[in-house]
Amino acid sequence: MHPNRREFVALSSLGLIAIFGPRPLFAQAPAGQQAPTVPQFADVRRNVGVFTARGGTMGYLVTPEAVVVVDSQFADTAPLFLEGMKSRTTRKFDLLINSHHHPDHTGGNKVLQPMVGKIVAHANVPGLQRKQAAQQKSENNQAYADTTFEKDWKTTVGKETVSARHYGPAHTGGDIVITFENANVVHMGDLMSYQRNPRADRPAGASIVGWVSVLENTVKDHPADTIYIFGHSRVGERVTGSSKDLLELRNYFTAMLDFTRKAIAAGQSEAEVMKTAAIPGFESWEGTPAALQAAYQELTTK
Repeated sequence: MHPNRREFVALSSLGLIAIFGPRPLFAQAPAGQQAPTVPQFADVRRNVGVFTARGGTMGYLVTPEAVVVVDSQFADTAPLFLEGMKSRTTRKFDLLINSHHHPDHTGGNKVLQPMVGKIVAHANVPGLQRKQAAQQKSENNQAYADTTFEKDWKTTVGKETVSARHYGPAHTGGDIVITFENANVVHMGDLMSYQRNPRADRPAGASIVGWVSVLENTVKDHPADTIYIFGHSRVGERVTGSSKDLLELRNYFTAMLDFTRKAIAAGQSEAEVMKTAAIPGFESWEGTPAALQAAYQELTTK
């Protein structure tokens, strides 16, 4: 792994740093706002690292024998990732794995595709991605997974074993947990947002009830010292952490479901519930409870 742990990518010709100035490592934009594009790389453990710019956190494995990338952000930030990778490897990428279909995780697929051996995702992802692209009239900007699976997938690249599992519907109906087994590092995609109210894409199969069990089962299936990569975090906060962080999000969703069940029993409408500024006990979390509507609809659907 390259020795500079927190370097800015050398992109002075684009004037990005001069325009926007430095910002805290791993900072993400609040919902509805676009963050300044300051690309940054950082090591995680044993040849696995993370890249942040705009959109979901990317993960990568770089060894002399193999390169694996998780997610691709947007079409305008994917080239920044490629530029930064030049100092880390001269290899093409063996795999690009999409954690789910949302455009801040797949929008750069087409940019990375010429460098990629194959693109891997859950079986639901290509269809969801096509549907979303049709809605956004961005069909020509897509590259889709050519290798898909329903439940479990595993491969060996160089000296590392990379596996992925679909635990069931949560953030969407096609989320996967990606594990670098020897490094003991797990990329959660948007199954994990740190102290930031996560989105639940109900039209794409999201389930708040399912999300609780996904987080619990992920922690159960991995060692206590696993490092988890988060898809997003509260502005200025870290994008890696431990099982404690996953269980805190589990507790958040459990509190959300309890709050919503009580509101439904009290006869509150969806519109009334959506006026809630914060889930009790989680008032410090950034943004309004974006998943609350999905929880209400899930609990009232027969």
